[in-house]
Amino acid sequence: MKLIEKVFENKKPLICYFMAGYPSIEKSFETAKALIESGADILEVGIPFSDPVADGPTIQVAHEKAVKDGITPVNVFELTKRIKEEFPNVPLIAMTYYNPIFVIGEEKFCKLAKEAGIDGFIVPDLPPEEAEGFKKIANSYNLSTVFLLAPTSHEKRIKLIGEVSDGFIYYVSLTGITGEREQLPWEELEKKVIQIKKITGKKVAVGFGVSKKEHTQKLSDIADGVIVGSAVVKLQGKGDIEGIKKLVKELKEGLES
Repeated sequence: MKLIEKVFENKKPLICYFMAGYPSIEKSFETAKALIESGADILEVGIPFSDPVADGPTIQVAHEKAVKDGITPVNVFELTKRIKEEFPNVPLIAMTYYNPIFVIGEEKFCKLAKEAGIDGFIVPDLPPEEAEGFKKIANSYNLSTVFLLAPTSHEKRIKLIGEVSDGFIYYVSLTGITGEREQLPWEELEKKVIQIKKITGKKVAVGFGVSKKEHTQKLSDIADGVIVGSAVVKLQGKGDIEGIKKLVKELKEGLES
C-alpha cells in the first residue's frame, strides 16, 4: 500500500500546503517542520511557477517571490529530501503546474521526485484526458497522481476522475481560485462529496477556502480529509512559525472533534 493511502486508512488527514523556497529555502524547511510537528498528516509542497492559474493572491505572491529568487524544481527536491529524511512516514505530494514537468521531461521529473522523497503529484492544469502518459510514468515509480473535481463536475467526469486518481480525490469546494473564505457552501458541498464517494468509491479530501477550526469541524462529518493552503502560506510569508503551529493545532482539533 502506498504511503498516502495508508494515512487515509488510519485517519481523516489534515493536508497542509506550503510553498517551497518561500520566503527562503531554510524558512520553508522550518515551515514544513512546524506543520508536521503540530499535526499535519500530509504535506502538499508547492513548486514555484510563473503563472499559477489556480491560485489566489496569497499563494500567487509566494510563487512570484520564489520564482524571482531563482527557486527551481531541483531546489525544491533538495528541500523535500531533507524533509523526508527527518519525517520518513509523512507523505509529500508535489503540487506543480505541468510546464516544469514538460521542460524537465516527464521521466526525469518523476525520477528526481522519487529520489527526493515525493509520494505523489497534484497537477491542476493537467486534465485526465491528457495525463495518460504522465500517469503511467509516475505510477511506474510508485508515485500517486491525484486529480481534482469541482462543484461543476458532472457524473461522467466524476467517474473518469475516479478511475484515474490515486489515493484520494481532491474536491475543490467552490468555483474560483484558492484563498481563505469566511463561509463555504456547506449544503452543496455535502451533497457533492456524497455523490463523488458513491460513484467512485474513493476517499475525498476537500480544499480551497478552508482556513479555520469551524471549517475543519464541519468537514470532519463530510469529507475523508481536509486541505489547507492560503492560511498557511500567509503566515509562512511573515515567518510566523508560532502562528503556523497554532493554526495547525486548531485545524486538527476541529477535524478530530
